Amino acid sequence: MSEKKMTSSRRHHLKSLMLQIAANWIEKEKQEIAVSKQNYVAEKCPPPALSGDQATLMETCKKLHALIDKIDEERYDLQIKVGKTDKEIDDLKIKVVDLAGVKKPALKKVRMSADAMLKALLGSKHTVNLDLRANLKQVKKEVKEEPADVGDWRKNIEDKADRKKMFESS
Repeated sequence: MSEKKMTSSRRHHLKSLMLQIAANWIEKEKQEIAVSKQNYVAEKCPPPALSGDQATLMETCKKLHALIDKIDEERYDLQIKVGKTDKEIDDLKIKVVDLAGVKKPALKKVRMSADAMLKALLGSKHTVNLDLRANLKQVKKEVKEEPADVGDWRKNIEDKADRKKMFESS
């Protein structure tokens, strides 16, 4: 059988038919649910017999209140169970993420001044203005001022021997 493409009008017509059928099914489902609810209520909660004196009505009210209290306790218990299971699900999700490992993006290089870094670390309330470059220049100058002993290696050995003798004699 040859495969021909369907025209857009035919496709649109079929789609609308399918939507109409689905809408009918949904309506039937809603009606069935309403009927089942009515049947359930009629089965579980028979209509109260209101004919009689005040004592029977009071007894009926007490029975209804007892049933309501029992149902409220069950609802409360179920809510607690649902809360516990929700918390357990959240914990398990966290464990799954921990086991799978979070892929961290590669860090980007950012040029930032020392003052900006200190502001970021200490917060905007603390303002620290340090001239770190000036301190670096001072250190460099101090390093340059120290003379490097590039003398004869024999003199260095003799100086060390003299120091050793000094410590041994005292």
